[in-house]
Amino acid sequence: MKLLSIIMAAILGLTYGQYYFGFIFSQKICLFAGITLIMPSLFKVQLSDIKLAYTHRGVILKSIIVNYTIIPAIALSIGLLTDNFGIAAGIFLLSVLSGGGMVMHWINKSDGDTSVGFIILFINLVFISLSLLMLHTFGIYTASYFDESYIDGPNISNFARAVIILLIIIPFVVSRVVIFIKPLKEFILDKRSYISNISIFLIVFYLFGLQSSQALFELYDFERELIYISFIAIVVFYIAIFLVAKFVYKLDSKQEKAAFWHTITRYITLALVISTFSTGTFGVSMILPIMFAYIIQIPFAVYIDKFVGFKKEELK
Repeated sequence: MKLLSIIMAAILGLTYGQYYFGFIFSQKICLFAGITLIMPSLFKVQLSDIKLAYTHRGVILKSIIVNYTIIPAIALSIGLLTDNFGIAAGIFLLSVLSGGGMVMHWINKSDGDTSVGFIILFINLVFISLSLLMLHTFGIYTASYFDESYIDGPNISNFARAVIILLIIIPFVVSRVVIFIKPLKEFILDKRSYISNISIFLIVFYLFGLQSSQALFELYDFERELIYISFIAIVVFYIAIFLVAKFVYKLDSKQEKAAFWHTITRYITLALVISTFSTGTFGVSMILPIMFAYIIQIPFAVYIDKFVGFKKEELK
């Protein structure tokens, strides 16, 4: 049902943009995502949990190494094989944006350590500037391989500060307030799945309704084969990162399970936002793998949740 909702939201967003000139991007969408998707997951997190960064430094360091070296290397390899600059850039962007708005949901649902999960989420968001620098480096050194010119577009690194404020600081502050309003907290927890589904629908509708997303229609008319190439590439990418995560992490540990989810899920919404400002640099095909990631990641995560759920009773 959630996958069907996302597909419908994407179709409606593209249709709206086609007939009503599309939306102009606003950072308020990030705040909306932070409040509706991240904030409810923070009720169990306490400021004292920051000490866990040292206690579980081994797991956190392992997560950083995997997400900023191994996964980007896999994405680079797959991207080069696609022979398309935009698709390769889209996959690489996904590879350097770990976790996402729903990662805390999956950690909590699979009985992982939400406190460690939040710390890793915070670290990944602080590293947004590093992620954007890695994307910039990717453009510099691979453009010649694809016989493309690379001219750095808008300074998307300006998003880094806004992302930390809108997706971490404000949701955390709001969660501290809501905790003291028990009826509101109970309502949010009780209706959390509905809130999440509605939120994702609205976010996808908005992002696919952006003016920049309309260029996908031209791509469909003139380079239709890129759609199939992109789909196959992103499927291979998710299979590869699952195999890496399954090998690296011990799923009988709550802390490693939190790191596991931060590896097999990508921050698709943020990737889509950044890609809309980068199509002039990498090409509109950059949006394709990110669009397909929406279709693949959710059922993929549902399947993985059932898989790792086999050992819930053994968790430490």
